[in-house]
Amino acid sequence: MRVHGERSRPVECVRSINQPTGRLINLLWKFGEVRVNHGRQGAIAWRRAIGRASSAAQCPLSDEDLPMSFRSSLAATVLGASVLLSPFAVCAAPAGWVAAWATALQPIPELASPPPLYRAPDVAGRTVRQIVYPTASGRAARIRVSNAYGHAPLVIEAASLGRAGEGAALADGAAAPVRFGGKASVTLAPGQELDSDPVALDVVAGRPYAISFYMGPKQRMTVWHRVSNQLNYVSGPGDHVNDAGAAAFRTRFTQYAWVTELAVEAGGAHASVAAIGDSITDGLRSSLNRNRRWPDAFARRLEGAGTTSVGVVNLGISGNRLLSDSPCYGVALASRFERDALSRAGVKAAIVLIGINDINFAAMPPRAGLDCDAPHTQVTAAALIDGYRRLIDAAHRRGVKVFGATLTPADLPPAREAIRLEVNRWIRSGGAFDGVVDFDAALRDPARPSVLQHRYDSGDGIHPSDAGYAAMAEAVPLERLKAIAAGE
Repeated sequence: MRVHGERSRPVECVRSINQPTGRLINLLWKFGEVRVNHGRQGAIAWRRAIGRASSAAQCPLSDEDLPMSFRSSLAATVLGASVLLSPFAVCAAPAGWVAAWATALQPIPELASPPPLYRAPDVAGRTVRQIVYPTASGRAARIRVSNAYGHAPLVIEAASLGRAGEGAALADGAAAPVRFGGKASVTLAPGQELDSDPVALDVVAGRPYAISFYMGPKQRMTVWHRVSNQLNYVSGPGDHVNDAGAAAFRTRFTQYAWVTELAVEAGGAHASVAAIGDSITDGLRSSLNRNRRWPDAFARRLEGAGTTSVGVVNLGISGNRLLSDSPCYGVALASRFERDALSRAGVKAAIVLIGINDINFAAMPPRAGLDCDAPHTQVTAAALIDGYRRLIDAAHRRGVKVFGATLTPADLPPAREAIRLEVNRWIRSGGAFDGVVDFDAALRDPARPSVLQHRYDSGDGIHPSDAGYAAMAEAVPLERLKAIAAGE
């Protein structure tokens, strides 16, 4: 279990065991003793420890990396098998954690009588089952749970992870338990985020997985990711985290809650690419349950190119702005960039598409009651550019490359269009970003560059269709991002 905020140990040294024992450990791994004596969970924990040690010669294996059950039986094994010592070691391939799926949370507006769009399902004493599609493969998994923006403790009584089948059903008839510091239940203080213990589960990119939480008896959903474009499920009362069937899950909702990351343990050249922005990254108006957002399509491009250890994670929030918070659309991207993008497991690059709502919402008329577009702050191209520079600086401090994406056509009035064009000129030629993704050029109508091509328009003049999102994915520089993932 790792409390979010502590940096992952990349490949760094811990207290080491002696060299002869290290050689014996590797021999035992070669001969399969670990799998025989400790089962699949033991094998994965062992591979993880060996992978950390062998990924760099300067970092010896530590017995802190081994489960307690190994340490007790290892002593006897070492005494009884010391004759096997040899001058060489068999090392596993380097391994590391990579965010394979992720989402960004936003507070639900606190209203006595919220409109239907902002009514959360009843989850107290019930099981919530959420379906996610990882974009990278790995030999173990862990999930990150979050009480970001919460005002009360988050209580999860039990959790599980397994391959998803049809609807709320499990594909294999069973799920693996998810534990936190060895315990089935976990309580998170307001604002806290936490990584689970590793789960012994082979994860395959592109397949659906079900994350199930049995919630505490007083738990309320006050924070979510509002636009999931994915059906998720709530059961009737009781603990149904291990239910293979869907019968108990009678309530459906199209948001994500509490889970913000599924990371996998990947070998070889591994990395995560964080796509962050507003509704156009979030995939608003794309097809439900079909993963047609542009980050999904880009992940499929990577997989088609034979790259399965690079995750593409979607941190878009519909309605989000670069510089201003919203009562409905989350905190400003400038404020959430560190938590939502730079803290992701294995992140090496970020693609930033943000700013069109800053330009547009300033001109929206104020509304009585819930005004999601408030504050109606006037922005300039210079203010947006200053915001981008802050994102770039933050990423570079963490060693993350940042790609600036041009703002897409939205058929804006002349004054607002002038700001969009000035911002795009700077993104293309300013030299501040590590690379450019020209979504504007990919989607605009050649005859009328201020509007979307008809075939790429979902119908509202702003958000792309499934075909438009696919065209955006084609505009992302595949080879450049593969090179960054490989450490080049």
